[in-house]
Amino acid sequence: MARNIQSLERAAAMLRLLAGGERRLGLSDIASSLGLAKGTAHGILRTLQQEGFVEQDDASGRYQLGAELLRLGTTYLDVHELRARALVWTDDLARSSGESVHLGVLHQQGVLIVHHVFRPDDSRQVLEIGAMQPLHSTALGKVLSAYDPVAHSEALEADRKAFTERTVCDLDAFEHILDITRARGYAADVEETWEGVASIAAPIHDRRRMPVGSVGITGAVERVCRDGELRPELIAAVRDCARAVSRDLGAGRF
Repeated sequence: MARNIQSLERAAAMLRLLAGGERRLGLSDIASSLGLAKGTAHGILRTLQQEGFVEQDDASGRYQLGAELLRLGTTYLDVHELRARALVWTDDLARSSGESVHLGVLHQQGVLIVHHVFRPDDSRQVLEIGAMQPLHSTALGKVLSAYDPVAHSEALEADRKAFTERTVCDLDAFEHILDITRARGYAADVEETWEGVASIAAPIHDRRRMPVGSVGITGAVERVCRDGELRPELIAAVRDCARAVSRDLGAGRF
């Protein structure tokens, strides 16, 4: 009978521990829970971190699951209800807007991209499924922070880093933006995360009318904006897409 490989068993146990307990765990907690020496646990964590399966918080030194796990879960993604319901509508949004479309969900103090439709032109683009975006500066993240209480708490706890001179980091100013987002039903990011790039996003709700994700378009500022303002037809297209996905999830009309 073939013997199991101990290091793989320990790595699997470590991933299950990180998936089932607190959001982040320290080295001592992980080693103690699994009955491992700290040196052994650290070696496994370092390997998992190098492969992207585990991430370490710079401030606390604690560990959490990494986005690479999602990249390997393509089969799971294909049957994930949110993504499945959004496929047709996000394709339509990309065609009508002429921009790339992203579908995001809350994950470890950030937005995890679970679906990405390329901009419908011949330009070279990189698939961003599994990528992480910040909650406080991106349109997808602001929508989640505005509508999802858990995302809101995560955004407040996270390090609101300034990516450009337009990034809003002040807590009161950020809360004001979330109030505006809830009032108008969509969020924007105009060069707050990336220079020359603008985004528009709206919330997706499920049958319990709970926020389960956000969908949005991303493109060059000169295409997404006109005369310094977001193009209203793009705002309408994004909101229509979000409503359509929400209806398919059983949320009814908003």
